Amino acid sequence: MRISDYIEQAGGNLRKKKLRTFLTTFGVVIGIGALVCMFAFGQGIQKHVTDQFNKVDLFNNIVVSSPRQGGRPRSADPDEAEGRYEAAVHADANDPNAPRLDARFIADARAIDGVEAVFPELRFPAQLRLGEKEQFTLVQVLSAAICRSGPMPLRAGRCYDPNEPNGIMIGESLLRRLGLKEPPEALGKEMEVATLSLDLSLTSLLRMVFARTDQRLPFARESYRFRIVGVAERLPFGGMSDAYIQPEAAGGMRKLALTSIWDFFQPTEAATNYSSVTVKVKSPQYVAPVKKELESRGFRTFALMDQLDQMRIGFLIMDVFLLAVGMIGITVASLGIVNTMVMSILERYREIGIMKAVGATDGDVQRIFLFESGTIGLLGGLFGLALGWTVSLIINQVVNTVMVRQGAPRMDYFSFPWWLCLGAIAFSILVSLLAGIYPTRRAARVDPVVALRHD
Repeated sequence: MRISDYIEQAGGNLRKKKLRTFLTTFGVVIGIGALVCMFAFGQGIQKHVTDQFNKVDLFNNIVVSSPRQGGRPRSADPDEAEGRYEAAVHADANDPNAPRLDARFIADARAIDGVEAVFPELRFPAQLRLGEKEQFTLVQVLSAAICRSGPMPLRAGRCYDPNEPNGIMIGESLLRRLGLKEPPEALGKEMEVATLSLDLSLTSLLRMVFARTDQRLPFARESYRFRIVGVAERLPFGGMSDAYIQPEAAGGMRKLALTSIWDFFQPTEAATNYSSVTVKVKSPQYVAPVKKELESRGFRTFALMDQLDQMRIGFLIMDVFLLAVGMIGITVASLGIVNTMVMSILERYREIGIMKAVGATDGDVQRIFLFESGTIGLLGGLFGLALGWTVSLIINQVVNTVMVRQGAPRMDYFSFPWWLCLGAIAFSILVSLLAGIYPTRRAARVDPVVALRHD
């Protein structure tokens, strides 16, 4: 028999039992649709995370900290670990040759081959006021040159210039929390930045002890005026900050610049030391050599590139979990195929006997039923893929509608790469063929003499 004959026979047999074929195929559609939707969600989350890191060049960044900021050493003997830790801190505080994160380090790091930019992690808490609304956030200190060198996707305006120290860049999410929905509306508006600073004067201490007020901490509040020059879709440098100002402006502000717990223990002569410094390399291939060079100088380093393998393992575990959940629907659908094919054999018992009596081989009978189950798998894969895409589109639209109202940016929570689309159809056909193995073997073992006598 030719392939066209098998297709004709399979199609004709499926059309005879339209309702049963529809219900069986619909079961496959549901199973494949659920599996595709879950896999697409996993791929969408992975793609979003990876794309965000690539867009803001986080894979090209190395965070450098001084040796004493890396935490206590691990050891089987807690007393020994504690002793080494205290010795390291004491040596670092008193050794003038100990590696320090200061202006000299920044100049030296910029000279390393492959380094594109070096900037200290300087943040301070502040209350930002626009109109009648206020928001508490962290303000990042960043020069105009570094701001322009980084990937800053703007929704409105521009990066600040070196000659405008009172310019400020804010994120779109902060803008929405301040009551403005359209970024262009914020350009040119005056924003008040209120900072906190330690006030250890005698007057402040006496007021804190004896005054009958709610103020029990020696903090002073200072307000400064800035003008919004740009609104960014996201602020790539230092993801915890929602606003940027220039070092010239930050230098004249009284502020509580605590970016690390170690800032409490810095001696006065170390006030110019930074808690951490970010080194941006030209491409990911420079991450390893630059890290090696910095570590040889006694600094601790951290790069997201080192965590990429762990991230991939985490994504793989998520995919396996989603696959396990989706396989429940596929298993139910495969049992439906087995049931449909077995019922078809029982109903066509005499027909199978006639085919074998006129010369059809066991292989011919098997292939006819395999084509039937494969057709169910093909239709189930195609319509299941369409169902998964439609459901994911609806979910994505609903979730984005809710998230945008809360100030979050729109994103695609589902992704349909080409291999997922083709793989879903191929997997549906494979499962259907596997489900049809037992019925086809049962059909091939039919005795034509017994079948012809069957009523």
